[in-house]
Amino acid sequence: MVRDVHRSALAGAVELLRALASEVRLAVVAELAKAPRCVHELQAALRGQDREVSQPLLSQHLKVLRDAGLVTTTRTGTEITYRLADARVVRVVVDATSQAPREAEP
Repeated sequence: MVRDVHRSALAGAVELLRALASEVRLAVVAELAKAPRCVHELQAALRGQDREVSQPLLSQHLKVLRDAGLVTTTRTGTEITYRLADARVVRVVVDATSQAPREAEP
């Protein structure tokens, strides 16, 4: 059953969904659900999923997630480690991917 939702909650949900509205960002959240990672580790993990993403493009996607408050960072020397700010966002990704229509495999 859906309850009445306050206008500010709807606006917040729109911002959350906008931040997640990218295959790369969804994949990054899924990877960060496993463990905190730095950019080169995320890049390697995505490459392992047949998602070739350049470091500059991946950094742009991480900035969107950071600006939305979905990830936080820790700097150690020159390396920045990304982690989920709140693990509950993983549930949104899981729900969205389980509801998405699947293409028939050849």
